[in-house]
Amino acid sequence: MAVKITDGNFKDKVKDNLQDDFMRGAVSGAQDRLRSRRLENAEELGNWEEWRSHGEEIRQHVLENLDYYLQELSDNVQKLGGHVFFAQTADDANRYIEEVVKKKEAKKIVKSKSMVTEEIGLNAVLEKAGCTVIETDLGEYILQLDEHDPPSHIVAPALHKNKEQIRKVFEEKINYKKSNDPTELARHARETLRNEFLTADVGITGCNFAVAESGSISLVTNEGNARLATTVPKTQITVMGMERIVPTFEELEVLVSLLTRSAVGQKLTSYITVLSGPRREGDADGPEEFHLVIVDNGRSKILGTEFQSVLQCIRCAACINVCPVYRHIGGHSYNSIYPGPIGAVLTPLLAGYDDFKELPYASTLCGACTEACPVKIPLHELLHKHRQIIVEKEGKAPISEGLMMKAFGIGAASNPLYTTGTKIATKVMKPFMKDKEFISKGPGPLKEWTMIREFPAPKNERFRDWFKNREGGDKK
Repeated sequence: MAVKITDGNFKDKVKDNLQDDFMRGAVSGAQDRLRSRRLENAEELGNWEEWRSHGEEIRQHVLENLDYYLQELSDNVQKLGGHVFFAQTADDANRYIEEVVKKKEAKKIVKSKSMVTEEIGLNAVLEKAGCTVIETDLGEYILQLDEHDPPSHIVAPALHKNKEQIRKVFEEKINYKKSNDPTELARHARETLRNEFLTADVGITGCNFAVAESGSISLVTNEGNARLATTVPKTQITVMGMERIVPTFEELEVLVSLLTRSAVGQKLTSYITVLSGPRREGDADGPEEFHLVIVDNGRSKILGTEFQSVLQCIRCAACINVCPVYRHIGGHSYNSIYPGPIGAVLTPLLAGYDDFKELPYASTLCGACTEACPVKIPLHELLHKHRQIIVEKEGKAPISEGLMMKAFGIGAASNPLYTTGTKIATKVMKPFMKDKEFISKGPGPLKEWTMIREFPAPKNERFRDWFKNREGGDKK
């Protein structure tokens, strides 16, 4: 599956990231900026909820007719002279791309930003095959130079780094000698990457949306790197998740409008690029050979289930930008290419509960993610469904939690036991009380909660006793 980014325990990662003051400050600042921009640009439309409903309708229609649109897309790509490969697994996708690269005797590959290639672990496969792979998105380029540090955000992958950290990486890796001024840093990266584009053998991109009626792929970017990666190299390979498709350009217009406003608070990003197959006679530029790799990697198993709506996602990260949990623990804590609420829903579906059973619990279920989603994915409801499955079907809840809930159920169902429990609660919790008002460093499930916040202690007088003794209470 290759969705996992590093080894490590979820709770340990959370503990470490809670101590990273810079990361938490950067995340909260970015969340505030992106959220306010999104609201401003959505408000300008005047009928944002209608746009959301239309976006949801388009995505649901595509998923319900996915086989038809995938076939139409494949047929039209091939009519344009392109090659199409359906990859059931990450290994299938990597194997096909590696074969294309070897056939071309390619040594240098330039890539534009692509979450699905991160998902399948493509870079490592190509590097093992002897290729030099260069990420050309500025954020991804920074992370690649910094010992292949994984992305922490879907839209802003290097969000967790500050300009001084970036300057140090550039100094060590690409001979940078100037200040930590962002303009100078970006200029040096651009100058360094320019020759890479001109000497690359293969260009690899992701795909925001593929247009079934024309066999085209669209890229939504704020940097010119994607256009260079698809124009200069003689061979282009586009990798897309099987659900990232629209019927016509009309639907593309709607979803791009939703995507750009929700992702970065812009009416349109700097570049909306639509590419249709390899270079044809009379074209000024473009690749001589085009390959479209359509990746399943577990998505077909989600179709027809109660989780199907998660495939409506357009990767805007609006849910991440409002999530209070992500705000504090950052993207790396999720240990998945897909962080935040969307990652907490999608990752266990793609890679199973064994490694990711904690993710559905990394949520307050406040519903902010659902409210922000431009295509109305009910994310907090899907997180709750995950929790139900983990406990009721998978049996992966901690034994102590199961025993505690069973004991509580027995006690709450018995009036004598419940009465006795409420009477002794204050005495039992006394060793953990602070100033008789709060529980500090509580036992069991209360431990993690009370490590960072106070929990109200049970009162000496029970509600039943108070109600019975209040004036007139015994007469009602």
